[in-house]
Amino acid sequence: MDNRRLILLLVFSFSLVMLWDGWQKHNQPPAPAPVAAHSTPGVPTPTASTPGGTVVPGQTAAAPAQAPKATIRTDVLIAEVSAQGGDIVRLELTKHHDGEDKSKNYVLFDNGQKHLYSAQTGLIGNGLPTHKTVFTLSTEELSLKDGEETVTLRLAAPATADGVEVAKLITFRRNSYHAEISYEITNNSAAPINPHAYFQFTRDGKPAEQPGGFGVQTFTGPAFYTEAEKYQKVSFEDIAKKSAKFVTKSADGWAAMVQHYFVAGWAPTEGEREFFANQVGADLYSAGVILPVAAVAPGQTGKLSVPLYAGPQEQSRLETFAKGFDLVVDYGWLTVIAAPLFWVLEWFHQLTGNWGWAIILVTIALKALFFPLSAASYKSMAKMKTLAPRLQRMKEQYGDDRMKMQQAMMDLYKREKVNPLGGCLPILIQIPVFIALYWVLLGVVEMRGAPWLGWIQDLSVQDPYYILPLVMGATSFIQMKLNPAPPDPIQAKVMMMMPILFTFMFLWFPAGLVLYWVVNNTLSIAQQWQINRMIEAGGKTAE
Repeated sequence: MDNRRLILLLVFSFSLVMLWDGWQKHNQPPAPAPVAAHSTPGVPTPTASTPGGTVVPGQTAAAPAQAPKATIRTDVLIAEVSAQGGDIVRLELTKHHDGEDKSKNYVLFDNGQKHLYSAQTGLIGNGLPTHKTVFTLSTEELSLKDGEETVTLRLAAPATADGVEVAKLITFRRNSYHAEISYEITNNSAAPINPHAYFQFTRDGKPAEQPGGFGVQTFTGPAFYTEAEKYQKVSFEDIAKKSAKFVTKSADGWAAMVQHYFVAGWAPTEGEREFFANQVGADLYSAGVILPVAAVAPGQTGKLSVPLYAGPQEQSRLETFAKGFDLVVDYGWLTVIAAPLFWVLEWFHQLTGNWGWAIILVTIALKALFFPLSAASYKSMAKMKTLAPRLQRMKEQYGDDRMKMQQAMMDLYKREKVNPLGGCLPILIQIPVFIALYWVLLGVVEMRGAPWLGWIQDLSVQDPYYILPLVMGATSFIQMKLNPAPPDPIQAKVMMMMPILFTFMFLWFPAGLVLYWVVNNTLSIAQQWQINRMIEAGGKTAE
């Protein structure tokens, strides 16, 4: 039975490692292979050339060297808008620091400092402006003033040969990463026009900021959502191979570019839409949505507006932007545990104002929830410890006759009503919670840069001085010593190695996760010590 217990522990540990490895491979952004640019079948193609030439949604081109830019400042961001296409070519988030240099702000849309990443839009129709068209900027500096709730940049495109005039408007809001990208189309021609509009993100295939330790890679790439098909992630590798599978037409849904902690998304409010994802150059990809614009009669002005979200994956903001948009915070198959776990964490954070104390309170709450079950397991282990002298005598009595030894042990367990595998139950219970909490701490931007106390200034990264992992190792050792020692010396040595192994693994884990494990171990030690004392005082001692 001790062999079974050891095997169960080893199998479960191996399963945890394999699960972890599989999750990393599933989310790791692959190295894309360069291929020629292509368009997705079914994407509407423009019928005439613009000043920059014929453009298909997804195609891209280098901006003119001296293309002017406008800078828009709000209380949470600084955006740079290029006159070419009215593209948002740089977006700096002033409430979030850079992962490497904390004195700098985090840059989401980037014009080449670390990535090539921009938000592009355009119209599809005879001579209508695309993301290659050079607009006229109404101003080059624009700031959200005190008392104002929105700030709008207006850009004007050259009139078409038929006299169609187009203006593009970019509106940002106070304390918000939710913007509006709008077109005003004035038809001065003699015939109605029926254009389409496209809204896309163009990005290189390099992974964004990644969590440290053990080579963990989180997903970077396009994602789509519809009511029918739900959340679909698309890898850059599949796009390059033209094998990407995702919904292409729908009456609802959104398109996004997802990366660790941050996301950008287009969420049309109504009407039919077509989604696309293309490779447009060596290690350069575009993904987005195409919408029909209502017919504009001669002498009339048509309008189209699409919401844009570009910012942190703060779940309270995501939920209000679009239905299902909060799914970009991807917990994997343990969402059923991770989602409510984060809700409880957030509730405790509101009480304490500190994510570290919230983790401690969640640990205590989980321990209380599973108290009856874990108490039964600890009682089983405590009884096993009192039986250790008799098990040792059996080993000496039966020598190498393992059959008789095993039968005698089973008779003893049955007589004393002891389950030798009962001590594994707390581990079985904790593993799903452990993995779910790991994904929460790894994925939620609310934990990014969140301090606890003293030397722990960021719970989402490893302890810089390895203090918590060493404390975790010490508590694991104490907990192991409270358990009954296996009668087999080899098994005993293996069990002695477990705290060392786990300490080594936890050196690179997020500090918040190690904090959870330290508190959990401490509570387990207190509970098991008390149960051991009660059983020993009750006369369950070795005969």
